[in-house]
Order: sequence, then structure tokens, then C-alpha cells
Amino acid sequence: MSRLSKGITGLSSYSRHGASQSQSVANDRSTNKSFEDLKRLIHGKLVDKLDLSRVSDLQGDTLRREIRLVVERLCDTENPLLNRMERERLIDEVLDETFGFGPLEMLLKDPTISDILVNGPYKVYVERRGKMEKTDVKFRDNDHLLQIIDRIVSKVGRRVDETSPMVDARLPDGSRVNAIIPPLALDGPSMSIRRFGANPLKLEDLLNFKAFTPEMAMLMEAAIKARLNIIISGGTGCGKTTLLNTLSSFIPAEDRIITIEDAAELQLQQDHVVRLETRPPNIEGKGTVNTRDLVRNSLRMRPERIVIGECRGPEALDMLQAMNTGHAGSLTTLHANSPRDAQSRLETMIMMGGLELPMKAMRQQIASAIDLIIQGNRLQGGPRKLTSITEVMGMEGDVIIMQDIFRFKQMGIDQNGRATGQFEATGVRPGFVPRLEAAGIKLPSNLFQERVLLRD
Repeated sequence: MSRLSKGITGLSSYSRHGASQSQSVANDRSTNKSFEDLKRLIHGKLVDKLDLSRVSDLQGDTLRREIRLVVERLCDTENPLLNRMERERLIDEVLDETFGFGPLEMLLKDPTISDILVNGPYKVYVERRGKMEKTDVKFRDNDHLLQIIDRIVSKVGRRVDETSPMVDARLPDGSRVNAIIPPLALDGPSMSIRRFGANPLKLEDLLNFKAFTPEMAMLMEAAIKARLNIIISGGTGCGKTTLLNTLSSFIPAEDRIITIEDAAELQLQQDHVVRLETRPPNIEGKGTVNTRDLVRNSLRMRPERIVIGECRGPEALDMLQAMNTGHAGSLTTLHANSPRDAQSRLETMIMMGGLELPMKAMRQQIASAIDLIIQGNRLQGGPRKLTSITEVMGMEGDVIIMQDIFRFKQMGIDQNGRATGQFEATGVRPGFVPRLEAAGIKLPSNLFQERVLLRD
């Protein structure tokens, strides 16, 4: 007898021996049961009878397939009058409730959805192709939603309760999850899921979406291979992490990479990668490991490149110092609306560390550490574009000098409400070209010639 058979013996015998006795009762009650009541009943009996401790080590597909047979018998026992479509839907939803994320499963299986926003148990919104829409998906109540949130966060060693009502976590495919529950959330638990597909977008995909042009891609690839330090800046939902994943594919396979994130979502394809993740405080409020701690520790791990998922605090100074002391080719993202705003954000984050550094000293650190700022924006109507690739040239007096190499110029709005425009080369030849050539990278002589690259 297999381990699974032992685990479900009690439930199977219940289904066989109890079927004849409960058949007439089930038929009498079937007309009065709603679909949700029936689902809860079957799910409850499955959980009560199933010895999960004996089957937890089985492969997911095998376990799901064999449990499906048991759920089918329970469906026939409790309500044999269901039509085929209702029966299949009931079985799938019970299995999702038992092994998946309940009502969210159908949304997570839809590749066109980029964001899932849960405003309490009865309001679930999704973003599909840049447009926000309300769905028919509902949870039974607040407790049901809390149960699903707890299932998500517990899988990555996090917790959410009244003492820790906010949490960042991730799904198995890397999608980012943020949840906040009462007493902080007044209308019931809320959750947002930023989707990342199991198969990350490749360079060709972003080119097909016209997020940037082949010329811009050529420069970014050369910058990565020549070990320039790069910051990807932009607003929420503009594709910073997606671009970081894409650019990381240009890092040579032999380089040792250390990634540092709050909630691990990067999907680097190289073998020589060490992934680090911050840790929130425990129930006693102790044991916190923040990004700054991990940046400092990574310097002792012989990294050749440091990739910080998002820079949002005093770790900015440690990151800049690492870039200035032999860890060239590092990458990070931060929230900013323009390259100049990115510089101001870095200055603010350095001051968050409590150091009384003069403004000029901070700017010298930034100017010497950062070579390139890639600015992304989400435009009206949903399109995501790289709006500029900007070189950080150095200091003149107390001012950091920057120049755009490529940019996107918005020209108007089309009939669907989407922003349209054109990508342009500014005609500026970047000062780091000799570094590219020293690394053996030869770019076309007309790459930086002033012209329109692509009209969208």
C-alpha cells in the first residue's frame, strides 16, 4: 500500500461505505445547498479525513491527481445531481482551496494579468494589458482571505498577525506580494500581487513591445559587459525589475553575482549566483536583517557584481562605496521620476543613514560611482517605455553633470487613449566609449548619430 493510500484510507472507506446510507439524505438536501455551501462541506470533509502528515512529502502532481479521485467520490456522495460543468468546477475549486491559493488560482493562471489587487474579501481587481478592471472573484469572508494570505506568507517563512499586520512575500513563480490586515486595514485584509511569469520576459519580448529600440539595447548590453555601474529608475509599475532581469542576462556566466532583495523576485539565469533576502523582526521584535546588513556582508563574499533589487534607504551609501572600491558592473533600481530625481533620491537615502556628509562629498560619491541611469516610465494608457538613457559625466563645481544619449519624446495620445511618440538619439557620444573599446566592445560608428530611431 502506498503512502498516499495509507493517508486516505479513512476517507476512501468513508466514501464507499457511507455512500449508500447518505445517498437519500444527500438527495433531499441537494436542492437547498448553494454551490459555496457544498464546496465548504466537501472541503471540510476532505481536510477532516485526510492525513496530510503522511502525504505532504509526495510530489504535487501525484498528490493532486489522487486526491482528485477522492474529491470526485465525495461529490457523487454529497450531490449526485450536479451537471458535468458544475462538478468539474467544484472539484477544481476544492483542490485549489486545499493545495493552492483558493479563489486567486484562476487569476494566477491567466498570463494576461499583471497585477491582482484584493480590497477585502468581496472586491478583487486586476490589471490586464494596462487597464484596471473588477473581477467576479470573491472570498467567503475575512477569515477565508486571511487564511489564503497566511498560506502565501508562511511558505517563505514570514508571518502576518495583529502584532505584525504588514508583510512582504512572494509566490513560487517570483510574483511579489504585499498584504496588510486589520487593525491597520479598516475594511478587511488587503493584498496586492505584482505578477512575474514563470518564464521571464526576454530582450526580444521587450523589443516587440517597443519598450526601447535595438540601438538602446545594444548600448545597454555593451555597458553591462564593460562593467559600468547602472541605476534603473522609474515609478511604480514601470517595469524596473523586468528590465533588471533582462539586463542581468548580459552578465558573463563566469562572474560571481550576489543579489540582495527584500522579497526575492529576480530570476537570474547564471549558475554562479548567491541570492540573499532580508529578514523581518521575529515576534519579539528582534532578529531583523535589513538590506544594509546584507550589502555589508556581501562585500566579504568575494562578489564580482552586486545586484540590489531595490535601493530605498541608507544602504545607498554602502552600495556607492562598493561600486567605488572594485565592484564595478553592479546594478540596482530605485523609485524616481527622472535621472535628476534619481540623483536627489540617492542623496536623501544617504542622509537617512544619519551621517553628516557635506552635499559636495555625497555628490562626488554619486558621480564617481554611477556611470549610467536608465529611466523607465509608464505612460498614459499603460505603455511602458525607457524614456531616457543618461550618462553621469562627473562634477562641475557642486553640480553633477548628466547628458541624455537616447530618449523617448511623447508626441500625443492615440484614439485608444495610449501615449504615442518617438525614440531619438540625441547625437551625444558618451564619454565612456573608450571603456567599452578597452573591454573589446566595438559599437557601430553611427549608433549615436542624431536621428529618430523609432516612431510608436
